[in-house]
Amino acid sequence: MREFSEREELIASQIVDSAIKVHQILGPGLLKKVYETCFCRELEKRNLEYKRQLEVPIVYDGIVFNEGLRLDIIVENTILCEIKAISKAHPVWDAQLLSYMRLSNKHLGFILNFGMPLMKDGIKRMVL
Repeated sequence: MREFSEREELIASQIVDSAIKVHQILGPGLLKKVYETCFCRELEKRNLEYKRQLEVPIVYDGIVFNEGLRLDIIVENTILCEIKAISKAHPVWDAQLLSYMRLSNKHLGFILNFGMPLMKDGIKRMVL
């Protein structure tokens, strides 16, 4: 089991708090883009740096391909966040986030599914 620094755990905690705050205010049923925008506003309020819709290059056979893979959010250049807004989780999301983590050499990520009735059921922490 990988251990994370106190700073990384603090950022992770703020990510979870931000997601819960957005969900408490908006509830489920909106578009992913709405949640992504509001989630980023909550990160700003917590003075966390983030980047949205970051292109993830693929290196294959010694060639770099920029073929449209986009990471939803990276917080403090450390933790990846994939935003979803669907009422039922899908197992392929785990593979998607793990692939993004491998490709970007990051070891901690979250799937944040705002489509769930309770946000605690829509948060999945993943470690690589």
